[in-house]
Amino acid sequence: MKLFIQTLGCAMNERDSAHMIAELKEKLNYTLTDNSKEADLILINTCSVREKPEKKLFSEIGAFAKEKKEGAKIGVCGCTASHLGEEIIKKAPSVDFVLGARNVSKITQILSRPKAVEVDIDYDDSTYIFANSAHTGIKAMINISIGCNKKCSYCIVPFTRGKEISIPTDLLMQEAQKLVQNGAKELLLLGQNVNHYGIGFSQPHPPTNFTRLLRTLSRIEGLYRIRFTSPHPLHMDDEFLEEFAANAHIAKGIHIPLQSGSSRILKMMKRGYTKQWYIERIAKLKSLVPNVGISTDIIVGFPTESEEDFKDTLDVLEIVGFDTLYSFVYSPRPHTSAYHYDKNMLIKEEVAKERLARLQDLHKNMLRQKATSEIGSTYEVLVENCYNDENICLSEGRSSHNKLIKILGRAIPIGTIAQVKITHNEGGALMGEFIRELSLKEALELNAKNARIAN
Repeated sequence: MKLFIQTLGCAMNERDSAHMIAELKEKLNYTLTDNSKEADLILINTCSVREKPEKKLFSEIGAFAKEKKEGAKIGVCGCTASHLGEEIIKKAPSVDFVLGARNVSKITQILSRPKAVEVDIDYDDSTYIFANSAHTGIKAMINISIGCNKKCSYCIVPFTRGKEISIPTDLLMQEAQKLVQNGAKELLLLGQNVNHYGIGFSQPHPPTNFTRLLRTLSRIEGLYRIRFTSPHPLHMDDEFLEEFAANAHIAKGIHIPLQSGSSRILKMMKRGYTKQWYIERIAKLKSLVPNVGISTDIIVGFPTESEEDFKDTLDVLEIVGFDTLYSFVYSPRPHTSAYHYDKNMLIKEEVAKERLARLQDLHKNMLRQKATSEIGSTYEVLVENCYNDENICLSEGRSSHNKLIKILGRAIPIGTIAQVKITHNEGGALMGEFIRELSLKEALELNAKNARIAN
């Protein structure tokens, strides 16, 4: 039997899809196809963080229903499944089942139950051992927690993924070791508040925290890099920042969601920190890792946002110098406290879009200037792709700081750790020349040396 899966949204959804694929392959002998017309099972793994993808869902269902072969099933999974539940089947009778984001481990059970709806956000699969794909690739993702205990006023995730539960450390070590044995050189740790790990387990567990988990995973033989997303600024204490700086296995690129630069708006968002507090944490981080790569999320046009509030956001952008920016206009989501604000508090769409354009233009200009200053720098690049045909010969990968670097004129095998010198940039993209290949031991020793110099 053949499986087609469409994944929308965040890295957590990508990992959930990988879990479902592995479960269906191992237990029901499904094979993947990229052609929905020949599939026996079509899964749509959905996102509900913003309104637009949710609205698009029903048109996607309609398109699949028209082209699917006779007898094929359609299942809707993920956060929108958790949010809408039975309403999906009422609106789209062609859907055979609905499986919420907190119920991924039930995928092989639900197939035999017509019109089944499993959306219990209190369901606990934190100790469930998922099947693992034998083909990991050089980069792999691993969930270290599920759910979220925060009450950010704009965010629907606690409603769709339930309360936060950490996955036991021994299970994480088992999964991580398998992934590395199957070829992964870089692990991406996933959690809604990933650096809040250890706050609560569903079964008795020794006291621990995210920093200790990082140290434990770093002992895995053959592992090169550890990345994680998304940490919450509130849990970036000094112990964590010092481990981040000193641990040679931890990539020196970090995602730190800002959401707004205005302390007043941050309070309305229930983020728990102020503009100044955020800036001070970044200053501490940069004192330990001067060339750290930082990415962030920013919401523009949150209810009552004034021009002064927006200028505070621009101010933080210029102070921090984010390497990557994920920015969006505020999208009201059901089941959030901000959804119930008076309509007079909402920002006009044209104003919000104009602010978003200004924010993005400023960031693009900053990136162009930063890219020019990178010329002559040397980075260690984990090669992710290579192309070698009559039209192009190049390799590309990311540095520890999460910078995408292209190596022109050389097809380097995927998984190689290459030392690269930046020669120029094209539209902000970094281009470099190959210097030499590094062994895993050499690369880690160089990381450790750089950490000592920085401190």
